[in-house]
Amino acid sequence: MATDPIHQFQIVNLFPIAKIGNTEIAFTNSAAFMLTAVVAITAFLVIGTARRSLVPSRLQSAAELSYEFVAGTVRGTAGAEGMKFFPFVFTLFMFILTVNMIGLIPYTFTVTSHIIVTAALAITVFLTVLIYGLWRHGLHFFNLFVPKGVPIYILPLIVFIEVLSFISRPISHSVRLFANMLAGHITLKVFAGFIVLMGGSLGAIGWAGGVLPFAMIVILTALETLVAFLQAYVFAILTCIYLNDAIHPGH
Repeated sequence: MATDPIHQFQIVNLFPIAKIGNTEIAFTNSAAFMLTAVVAITAFLVIGTARRSLVPSRLQSAAELSYEFVAGTVRGTAGAEGMKFFPFVFTLFMFILTVNMIGLIPYTFTVTSHIIVTAALAITVFLTVLIYGLWRHGLHFFNLFVPKGVPIYILPLIVFIEVLSFISRPISHSVRLFANMLAGHITLKVFAGFIVLMGGSLGAIGWAGGVLPFAMIVILTALETLVAFLQAYVFAILTCIYLNDAIHPGH
């Protein structure tokens, strides 16, 4: 069980909350780590911005840096008008980044390694874009699927491709995050298992041979830390690109 690379992704019921018919609603380890992330983010931002000193502390600098980083991403991708969605994008970025980082701690749980979580986030983005685009532009929102300057004889094919691309956004948006986090953590667990197996079967020689897998774990952990940040950033910037389509649906 200790070397099983899949066991780390198992969702465990911690205690029951309610029961509807034959379906039991329980508080799981996944929910616990999501709640932990929300509490950690809230504490970080509230404490970091409490004093608002002219000479900021390290915590205040980190909070301001995270704010400016996401604000710059929103402005650069969706324009000044896109800043109305800043709270939404900032929440997504900080939540994904925090749960990704928590998942790197041994014996914790990686929330974003489950497609149901990443799909819920992606569908939320998709519905936000769709609802806002229709509310803001009405039927003109569908100009998004009709690029300007396309010859009429290939227009039906282009429209079909654009619609298919739009509908598939939640799939690519969610699978990208889920697959990267899942693959990275499985790789870490496999190399950790090599060390345990070599040490248990070959004794001192095995532990000496485990130096290479251990070095790989160190390197992969550093890489996974970078991936954890990059995946949060990619999810956020794609969200901004999709929101820009809702704000400016014309090509």
